[in-house]
Amino acid sequence: MDTPWLTDDEEAAWRAFRRLLTVLPARIGRDLTRDSGLSPADYEVLSTLSEKPNRRWGLKDLAAKAEWSRSRLSHHATRMERRGLISKEPDPDDARGCILALTDAGFAVLEGAAPLHVGSVRSRFLDHLSPSELATLRKLSTRIADLPG
Repeated sequence: MDTPWLTDDEEAAWRAFRRLLTVLPARIGRDLTRDSGLSPADYEVLSTLSEKPNRRWGLKDLAAKAEWSRSRLSHHATRMERRGLISKEPDPDDARGCILALTDAGFAVLEGAAPLHVGSVRSRFLDHLSPSELATLRKLSTRIADLPG
């Protein structure tokens, strides 16, 4: 089978994109931890729960959204529960599952973290894109992310 090797332009674009996937999340994650004490995973859980009705959502659904295993999310949720950020409740529809609920304390932590996190996202990413580049990025990102897994 012949391998369709990358052209010089394709390789340069791929390497630049791989570097961005490494550098940008690391920098924004460091800012988040420095500014709020939250990890990127903590922020993902808290912000997702904050957008759900009654600030509650099934662990299995959140795991699917984040593309985490249930086990990984369950362990992380247990650590967050110990810190008072979320609570775990039995899932009435899934005897093996649970519902994650954002606590008032967790919501307060998120409210404090969000403005600083948004500032980091702006200064490290969004402020460097024109409106047309932003629209193109959204279109490309959506198309690629929505490909079957």
